[in-house]
Amino acid sequence: MHIHILGVCGTFMGGVAVLARAAGHRVTGCDAGVYPPMSDQLARHGIELTAGYGVEQLAQKPDLWVVGNVVTRGNPLMEAILDQGLPYVSGPQWVGEHVLQGRWVLAVAGTHGKTTTSSMLAWILEEAGLEPSFLIGGVPRNFGVSARLTGSPFFVIEADEYDTAFFDKRSKFVHYRARTVVLNNLEYDHADIFADLAAIETQFHHLVRTVPREGLLVVRRPDAALERVLARGVWTPLETFGDASGWHCQGEAGLVKVCHGATDYGELNWDLQGLHNQSNALAALAAARHAGVSIAQGLASLSRFQSVLRRMELRGTVRGIAVYDDFAHHPTALETTIAGLRTALRARDPSARILAVVEPRSNTMKLGVMKAALPGSLAEADLIFGYGAREGKDALGWNLAEALAPLGARARAFDDLGELCDAVVTSARKGDHILVMSNGSFGGIHQKLLAALALPQESSSS
Repeated sequence: MHIHILGVCGTFMGGVAVLARAAGHRVTGCDAGVYPPMSDQLARHGIELTAGYGVEQLAQKPDLWVVGNVVTRGNPLMEAILDQGLPYVSGPQWVGEHVLQGRWVLAVAGTHGKTTTSSMLAWILEEAGLEPSFLIGGVPRNFGVSARLTGSPFFVIEADEYDTAFFDKRSKFVHYRARTVVLNNLEYDHADIFADLAAIETQFHHLVRTVPREGLLVVRRPDAALERVLARGVWTPLETFGDASGWHCQGEAGLVKVCHGATDYGELNWDLQGLHNQSNALAALAAARHAGVSIAQGLASLSRFQSVLRRMELRGTVRGIAVYDDFAHHPTALETTIAGLRTALRARDPSARILAVVEPRSNTMKLGVMKAALPGSLAEADLIFGYGAREGKDALGWNLAEALAPLGARARAFDDLGELCDAVVTSARKGDHILVMSNGSFGGIHQKLLAALALPQESSSS
């Protein structure tokens, strides 16, 4: 079958393309932005790409058009597909019907931690010899790819609550028919498609309704929103993590005991930072246990887990100044990421400073829905440098300087990337940790900072 994918360069749809190619289909695709690294990754898999959404692509005459949720009404190619009555389907529905059918699907849902937890789960299953297929919204360093298809019955998928397509406003995860489901946490997000938290809770309960009686729900506690979801009805066995009666950790750094109730199952020996990663690990261990992997095996595997690109990824150290890249973009994620780094620094260098460089560019943040929470989420950083573009698709619709004002003189806002970079480099000193947080490329600021830091510094007497 020839499949043509609209919006193929997005993380999810690019993964769909890789899976379809591995399943033996001829795969082509198009997107508004066809450029590395995604274009290179797709090319390596033999996937032909077309820049833009021109109607001339109809001449390719694929058997099926697979549509990503980036595509809207008014898109010229999509309008032509509709006019001619050609067969089309959403990416999540295609995956659900053609890849996941008949497999043991382990789905990880939640506002935060989906990518890391999915990566942990896939790695635990891999080390146990189960060779899982997976589709993850990031690149786990243990695997080096975001998606793969194997002959294994096990499939790990990052279960996103974002909408499926312009013609299907349900969350993506309702298409996956998962047997094992992690509900990691639930907060308000995606203000561009959800009116309020209650609307997201409804979608999460749609997911709960699809899990079979022989399945398992792995649920974080305490979490008020998830409790409201479960109060609507549960038909599946349930295990909890994060509470004393369920799976929980004892200790904050280094060797951490993993317990269930009063039973000690062993130690988690790793160097990942933050209580949030302990929580992610508990979810992955419980989900893998449902698939037959012992907690002891899971703990051994996690000691060799290498996390995910863009999750507290150290991009380099120059003159004793470390530069990290992190995907954090929701206020809770910003706060959690900074707290994780702060905890690690207290153990080895309490005087070290954190310089937070943040770009609030998610759709929710651009709408200003959470701007009031921004100062509190950044409060643990020593210096804060915010970037808000004035023009273009990533422009903020609100005043970043005003939002950061409660932080006083230690916070500054910029609308010029070069000026921001200069300010960070001027402020940085040996022993500092520069933490860059954005869900976009941020104009390549990580490399810009490293390059600028490597330049000869002017002496104070010049």
